[in-house]
Amino acid sequence: MTNLILFVNAFLSYLLMFIFIVALVIVACIIGVKWRKSKDAKAALDGEGQTGTTGTNTTA
Repeated sequence: MTNLILFVNAFLSYLLMFIFIVALVIVACIIGVKWRKSKDAKAALDGEGQTGTTGTNTTA
């Protein structure tokens, strides 16, 4: 019985860690999309447009 309790405890611990990491990935993706849309909107207002694949824009 002790082994079962230890197994369930470890399983729930890893499950909680997995859920936490998945939530962090989702939040990071949402923030990344917001920042990219903001950068694209700012570039459109400045009249830069897309620089293509050469990457002549040196600002990060």
